[in-house]
Amino acid sequence: MKKTIILLSALALMACKKETRDYVSISGKITNKNSDSLVLRSRTFSKTIPVNADGTFKDTLKVETGVYNLFDGNESTNLFLKNGYDINLSLDTEKFDESIKFTGEGSENSNFLAEKALLEEKLLDQDKLASLDLEGLNKEMESIKSQLSEFYNSKKDIDTFLTNRSNSSLDPMLNMYKKYFSEAITLRKELAKGDPSPVFENYENIDGTTTSLKDLAGKYVYVDVWATWCGPCKAEIPSLKKVEATYHGKNIQFVSISIDDDRTHGGSWNKAREDWKAMVKDKELAGIQLFAPEGWKSEFVRDYKINGIPRFLLIDPDGNIVNADAPRPSSLKLIELFDSLNI
Repeated sequence: MKKTIILLSALALMACKKETRDYVSISGKITNKNSDSLVLRSRTFSKTIPVNADGTFKDTLKVETGVYNLFDGNESTNLFLKNGYDINLSLDTEKFDESIKFTGEGSENSNFLAEKALLEEKLLDQDKLASLDLEGLNKEMESIKSQLSEFYNSKKDIDTFLTNRSNSSLDPMLNMYKKYFSEAITLRKELAKGDPSPVFENYENIDGTTTSLKDLAGKYVYVDVWATWCGPCKAEIPSLKKVEATYHGKNIQFVSISIDDDRTHGGSWNKAREDWKAMVKDKELAGIQLFAPEGWKSEFVRDYKINGIPRFLLIDPDGNIVNADAPRPSSLKLIELFDSLNI
């Protein structure tokens, strides 16, 4: 009897210690790791976690309850942390979002975030939304809202912080998408297929010469409008390089126009230009690399009504618009478009 009491006391003591733990334990294994470390971060927190040669990692940390971003050097995922949680993560970087799995105490919340990200990516298909007219876009956005709302509120076991946050951000998120694609639909009317393309003249080339759109007549011209500070622009670089290599020597020119300017480079045009040159060299960018003389205020940028980047344009051999908001290099729609033109 005495031994039983001692055992029960020990178990009670262990349970008490578990309940009062004031830190998070996080561990896991990454297959095909991209880096020797992970960065866990929020607006007010940042912690680098070493990753072993076999992809395993483990750490403990004190946190404020909330959503954190875990970055592996190439991609990232969100997770929900609260002191007392003991979370294990597994993922394969070659199937990043699809392979993420959380186990352990509190894991249901982070699994919810992973499922949420996949569903939102699936429903908010940019190629599909961009192809609709205004009436079709309105109907599709209502359907997306219904499906996401149903998903958010079907998970009864997750922290209400996440449910409330998801529901409160739903309308602002969808309104942002609706505004963006409404503008794209309007753009298709204002800069219609077959209309003469706006032109650029004597833009500075990376080698110090100048290039005008008229110099490229006789071939299709695929234009990438970008900037060195633009994360989504840089994310398209690997895909753009692959497309350029695939179509090298064919009836198309690839042109990248940087709109880096003094406002985004500490008030210095020289720094903007040098940063552009450095990135072209560092990333080994191919194609025709041009620097827009007035950045966002350049006439070509204004005439194409470019309010956000990256933006891609396709111009035909006669200098007419094929698509004023062409598919991105990472989209299969781009190759479909090229194939339809026999490029």
